[in-house]
Amino acid sequence: MNSTATSDSNTTEHGSVSRQTLSKAKDIVGLVTRVVLGVVLVVAGYLKVIDPVGSTQSVVAYDIFGYEIARFIGLTLPVIEIAVGVLLIVGLFSRAAGALGAGLMVVFVTGIASAWARGLAIDCGCFGTGGPIDPRNTQYAQEIARDTALAAAGLWVVLRPRTLFSLDGLCSKFVPDERND
Repeated sequence: MNSTATSDSNTTEHGSVSRQTLSKAKDIVGLVTRVVLGVVLVVAGYLKVIDPVGSTQSVVAYDIFGYEIARFIGLTLPVIEIAVGVLLIVGLFSRAAGALGAGLMVVFVTGIASAWARGLAIDCGCFGTGGPIDPRNTQYAQEIARDTALAAAGLWVVLRPRTLFSLDGLCSKFVPDERND
């Protein structure tokens, strides 16, 4: 028996999913991962940019950098997060934005793991002001899991940047990219 399509256009005679259905599913996953990572970055950046002192305090709490470097990071990181997030939400330069978003998440996981390993009791400051907290209130494992999942979302966007409702997808109608599948 050959595997010709049955009356259901989504499956073949043997029940396997068609290429078209799989491609649509990848497009939906791409849209969701791109937008979720983008929204998380915009919200996180916004909550820090409106509180520059708190943002700086969050970076200082990690006790990795001197004050001036921590201040610089605390003031520039929110702007970078917002810019990358907006690019992801609109789907423009998605591959680069996905790489930057994933890279940020890897840096965040590294910082959180470092704080945990050194016995610091801090709020990560991921969504606003962080700093010292009661050791019983740390949530390092959950924060690392969340940021790892967001890094995976960024990696998906790197591997499949042209998704539904993206400016990259619109541009692909004029400039094809065989690497997208």
